[in-house]
Amino acid sequence: MAGSIKRILFVAANPQCTDRLSLDEEAKEIRQGLERSSGRDRFEIITRWAVGAEELRRSLLDISPQIVHFSGHGAGADGLMLHAGEGQAKLASGAALANLFELFADEIECVLLNACYSEAQAKAIHQHVDYVIGMTRAVGDRAAIKFSVGFYDALGAGRPYDIAYKFGCSAIDFEDVVQSLTPVLMARGEAAVEAAISDDATSVKANTNEPLISESRDIFLTPPVSEEIPSSGNDQVATGVSLENPEGQVPLRSPFYVNRPPIEADCIAEIEKPGALIRIKAARQMGKSSLMSRILAHSTQQGYCSVPIYFQEADGEVFEDLEPFLRWFCAIIAEELTLEIPIDQIWQSSALGNKRKCTNFFQKYVLPQIKKPLVLGLDEVDLVFQHLKIAQDFFALLRTWHERGKNQLTWQNLRLVIVHSREVYIPLDMHQSPFNVGMPVELPEFSAQQVMDLTQRHGLAIADKDVMALIDMVGGHPYLVRVALYELARGRLNIARLLKVAPTEEGPYEDHLRRHLANLNGDDRLVKAVQEMINSAVPVAIGTDEAFQLDSMGLVRRRGNAAEPLCDLYRQYFRERL
Repeated sequence: MAGSIKRILFVAANPQCTDRLSLDEEAKEIRQGLERSSGRDRFEIITRWAVGAEELRRSLLDISPQIVHFSGHGAGADGLMLHAGEGQAKLASGAALANLFELFADEIECVLLNACYSEAQAKAIHQHVDYVIGMTRAVGDRAAIKFSVGFYDALGAGRPYDIAYKFGCSAIDFEDVVQSLTPVLMARGEAAVEAAISDDATSVKANTNEPLISESRDIFLTPPVSEEIPSSGNDQVATGVSLENPEGQVPLRSPFYVNRPPIEADCIAEIEKPGALIRIKAARQMGKSSLMSRILAHSTQQGYCSVPIYFQEADGEVFEDLEPFLRWFCAIIAEELTLEIPIDQIWQSSALGNKRKCTNFFQKYVLPQIKKPLVLGLDEVDLVFQHLKIAQDFFALLRTWHERGKNQLTWQNLRLVIVHSREVYIPLDMHQSPFNVGMPVELPEFSAQQVMDLTQRHGLAIADKDVMALIDMVGGHPYLVRVALYELARGRLNIARLLKVAPTEEGPYEDHLRRHLANLNGDDRLVKAVQEMINSAVPVAIGTDEAFQLDSMGLVRRRGNAAEPLCDLYRQYFRERL
């Protein structure tokens, strides 16, 4: 169809029950860009608003587009959000979309899903459409529009789809590289040669059936080779996979980070609100710090100042009294922001208490100097809980700043992300606690579908029944799952061997299990509660305090007023040890 008019169907869906998006602005920017381009006579853009399933199908039949652009909300593996009447949303699954687009495979050349977490749907549609673009994670309004403008500017200038994709990513690059990693292009076959928008466009041939990925991107459907994995006769050994040790935070560019919709999208929307406070709570190794780093990365992309504060970095003497603690806190922030602030001078005034001096640090120096939102990520504040007097005063201070942000413009620029374990063990006045305000975020375990997806990202071909056996053993606990897949991908264990040694100190969880055992052995009440659960085939009622603490440790799953071991790994290990 080189040289003929290409019809672009722009379909938008933003149900009332979802966050508002600037879809009209996106459509306007695309139209204006094409109208000013040298190829304006070769494109026709048709928009459809508040699209539901029937409207989508009818629009494809009536318009017969070559390019389909969906703009709206995605919900990860669950689907894209379409309208369902009366302001409600209906999810369109990847399978349903793939079946629909198969009927138009001879007409549609390119599909752009400009929606958060739409990679799964893009991959499904790609079975029938040569060029499909999806989003691997949450994408902000501004980044989504920038990508669209860059993409269609390139199409209007006669570039092929794969090059237009790179122009879209480049447009986001000028905003922030983190979000420029979000779009991913899938292209295949000989169609790459024929995809030129004009007769004189440069065509690029892709390897048959392989995803086409920009060399400058770190988002991979199949990660690049960087680690040789020895053959061991195990057909589950991953090849062509760049592995990561599953300890600590998942790096921003990692292909192994698993989104848990709608959590990431909700956090991104919340942190853009004046005076925002987000509380991320979960047991250890559930992904709290990884989520915090992504919120801060998005904040930086929005033009905010972002400062992560890791309380593990503080020397022991910092926690001896409130003054050295708050001075350390202020010094870290000033250093990260490269601000020259006279902290010693601020603390010289004997008439003011330490909390007021810390407040003045922000009110008179930091916030007026940066003149933009400041996002503080407070990681592992559980360490502060261990020092009661400091904790009570410090958390009361955070609550005060949050309350100021409701009415004072200066303080609306201070936004907080607080990361802690499931519950707070220290007594705090409800009116002075930051743990009962703001947006709470509880991190769930991975679903079975997410575990299967992560298995594929590790390059593993494991039967569904074996994946389910792994889930029975370790649940959907992010760390436990990643350790298992890492060991399988390295070829050190096969699935049968892994399941056999997992609950023993021969297996890969030895340190993890021994740490939990040491924590339990220091408390007879907790030992007794665990013994009751592991010896029962059904959830049992244990003491409220015991359930509270074991849940915070990540060892149990609540079932109403009863509890049971989180997974069979803990049941088997503690049965032998307790």
